[in-house]
Amino acid sequence: MKKTLTLLFAISLFVSFSYAQQRQLNIGTYNLRNANRGDSTAGNGWGQRFPWAAKLILFQDFDIFGTQELKYHQITDLTDSLPGYKWLGAGRDDGKLGGEFSAIFYKSTRFQALKHGDFWMSTVTGRPNKGWDAALPRICSWAQFKEIKTGFTFYFFNLHMDHIGVVARRESAKLILKKIQEMAGDTATILTGDFNVDQTSDSYAVINNSGVLKDTYVLSPMKMAPNDTFNDFNANTAGDKRIDHIFVTKNFKVLRYGILTNTYHGRTPSDHYPVEAVITY
Repeated sequence: MKKTLTLLFAISLFVSFSYAQQRQLNIGTYNLRNANRGDSTAGNGWGQRFPWAAKLILFQDFDIFGTQELKYHQITDLTDSLPGYKWLGAGRDDGKLGGEFSAIFYKSTRFQALKHGDFWMSTVTGRPNKGWDAALPRICSWAQFKEIKTGFTFYFFNLHMDHIGVVARRESAKLILKKIQEMAGDTATILTGDFNVDQTSDSYAVINNSGVLKDTYVLSPMKMAPNDTFNDFNANTAGDKRIDHIFVTKNFKVLRYGILTNTYHGRTPSDHYPVEAVITY
């Protein structure tokens, strides 16, 4: 009888652990820096650094993550280096392949994209254009995903806010909240991106204090945040300014948060560090 109870208890623990593992998501956001000649001259060319960025992503085993700044050929390079991942998104310049993307990468064996799309952060959201005082067109890509094994559905939004326009960032924060409430409603939602402002800014507060989304840094009981998320290709920078963020709705519980300061031969794979949040639903 004792042996039977012990066996049943062990099986129960294993099943509980397996279920908990199924319900866990490893989320990331990573500004990977657009490919340009200036970086190549300084020794930080895309061809040199993207294999290390891909290795970092694979090692961290992200289930789904948002990227910023990649152009189409960079997305192709990264996809070729990430077996098992697919991506969604559109170029901000023409809604097709032109310009930088805010692409979403996800494990195709774990998730099915039910629907997806893109909108511009502007008063005119349906076509390429600059909003308010923004210096550049800014796009948000989104998708509704279903976890294949469990049937769990959630929305994922990924964006890159303007680096100049103060009004544009504030209004973009209001817009993303409106879009999420209209499109997702009460469905579990994740928002990632390069917001180009840290945790002390007004536009950050619009989202973090909304009652709709909360910063995973704030929610996490375990934090590893040793540096600014922007490093300017300098591994020796220091600070606590987070401009790359992961926000989630109340449907999720946050277990861990980290700014991943990995380097290769003393160099960083991008001028931003990736941010990771481990969450459960």
